[in-house]
Amino acid sequence: MSKKIKSLEGKIDHFPKHSIYLNVNRLDKGNYTLKIVHKNRIIKKTTFKK
Repeated sequence: MSKKIKSLEGKIDHFPKHSIYLNVNRLDKGNYTLKIVHKNRIIKKTTFKK
């Protein structure tokens, strides 16, 4: 009888520490504005359409 694997393990060589991922799959269709704020100031403003 063979043993069942109870856990899996892996390594990622390089994973960026300072990244933000935005998943837009669940957003409704339309135009959106993304504002990046630092200390209550907008430092980057961009628009995109889904």
